[in-house]
Amino acid sequence: MQSSATVLVYSDDASTREQVRLAAGRRPAADVPPVEYVECATLPAVLEHLDAGGIDVCVLDGEAVPAGGMGICRQIKDEVFRCPPVLLLIGRPQDAWLATWSRADAAVTLPVDPVELADALAGLLRSRLAVEA
Repeated sequence: MQSSATVLVYSDDASTREQVRLAAGRRPAADVPPVEYVECATLPAVLEHLDAGGIDVCVLDGEAVPAGGMGICRQIKDEVFRCPPVLLLIGRPQDAWLATWSRADAAVTLPVDPVELADALAGLLRSRLAVEA
């Protein structure tokens, strides 16, 4: 098992980024490595971190402005080689079809439920680490 995993959290709202960090914690599940977070508030910052590499999972806020997480997800799935799995934060359960359109690997609703978020994040980390093994 690798020593730690890096999770990129994108939202224009600092409190949303904090919700994600606090809900998932340092270790979302016992069988995944501890998590380090990289926070981004803008699309250019997201792209810069993805270009640099080392991101294991992206958590994108679908409600962010001006660049929404759904559009960013679709863009990075098209443009980033070996794009990390994406967990999309959506405003309501009815928006799940938009998460599918954006090619997100998983989606949870805002405000985040800590158990749901940790489970989804751990699942994506497991799949990413299995691919890299």
